[in-house]
Amino acid sequence: MQAYVHLDPVALPGPLESKLEHARAAGFTQIMLWGADLANHPLGFDHAVRLVRSSGLRVAGLQLLRDYEGRGPARHSYKIDIAKESLRMCRAVGAPLLIVTSSTEVPAPDARDDISDLRKLANLAVPLKVRIGYKAVPWAHRVRTAADAWATVSSVEHANFHLVLDTLHILMTGSDLQFLEDVDPERIALVQLADFSEAAIVSDPDRRTAANHGRVFPGDGGHSARLIEMIRAIDRSGYRGDYSLLVMNDDYRQLPATVVAEHARRSVNWLSNQVLRRALQPRLTPRAGAPASTPGKECP
Repeated sequence: MQAYVHLDPVALPGPLESKLEHARAAGFTQIMLWGADLANHPLGFDHAVRLVRSSGLRVAGLQLLRDYEGRGPARHSYKIDIAKESLRMCRAVGAPLLIVTSSTEVPAPDARDDISDLRKLANLAVPLKVRIGYKAVPWAHRVRTAADAWATVSSVEHANFHLVLDTLHILMTGSDLQFLEDVDPERIALVQLADFSEAAIVSDPDRRTAANHGRVFPGDGGHSARLIEMIRAIDRSGYRGDYSLLVMNDDYRQLPATVVAEHARRSVNWLSNQVLRRALQPRLTPRAGAPASTPGKECP
């Protein structure tokens, strides 16, 4: 089974129309989307959906449901409404995956059980044919590492509840990759790829800032050797799903979208050539006027 890499257009500056256009022009055929791309479009949600549907790009998933589990009754009811709306957005654009991050809030004294909350979410998504992908964030209250997230996924014990791995978060926490030996590769929904420029692992107080503002594309960062080791370890675990370039960077927001999209394309070529020559190939179409890429060779 072939694995592919696609683009999360959060890296690209500009409105939704521009992001779709530049992702496609750079050769990508599938993307991730954020709920805000759809809900906050100035011409309305339905118009945003039509833009996505007519773009020719396949939507691989939707981000992001935050701080869902461990809430008190009133807050839980509110979060269920948000979850249902997020799932409807997934259905509207054909996204087969909704990504949920571990809660950063301290559990309420009258909170429901976290596992029950997450199992309920997985159940809600089944009729809409959307998978739930659960991801740890290093600044969460309890589930901070990929190993923690896998323990949670295992505890939920639901066929529609899966693990999402984020290489930047694994780099930040300095996690031992041995945890992958315990992970069922069939339960990994997605691997999100990013590096950051600092040579050292980011300290606790700065992790959220670095993750939300200082990501760089694989091949451009300060941890390439560790990133290569990580991706190869994930591949050896038996994972054969897709990879997503998830890069949020304040510098990129000040650049033309064409420049950022070209960085993304160059990163795909780096991954293909340097990391997993056979297992990971770019899901790219040739740019206008450019020859098609050959596996194992860099696109011009």
